[in-house]
Amino acid sequence: MPQLRVVNQTRGRPLADRADIADTSAKRRTGLLKHSGLAPGEGLWIVPCEGVHTFRMNFPIDVVFLDKKRTILKTRPNMVRGRISLCLRAHSVLELPAGTLDATGTVAGDQLELEKFGE
Repeated sequence: MPQLRVVNQTRGRPLADRADIADTSAKRRTGLLKHSGLAPGEGLWIVPCEGVHTFRMNFPIDVVFLDKKRTILKTRPNMVRGRISLCLRAHSVLELPAGTLDATGTVAGDQLELEKFGE
């Protein structure tokens, strides 16, 4: 199964070195619900996607909304259980371990590079 390396080009900081890709309806519906947590370096890129929720999730996540050019439109750090977040202009969403955005200084306007590997 292919995975992604995600680098914040604006800051020169890696965000994930083994993010999964949810690019089918079934994968998008499941998302991270079957996970018990995300380790540093892990993540999930959901494409296409304009909104996410954390109902039935047992751990917080950082959420990044991206346009088609992988520019960050909006961030939602430390999104805890039972929340919804939307960005109607987004093309995709990157979910990361809570604290990743703060640790890397990642903010709206930053440019990300997503590199697939393992195909």
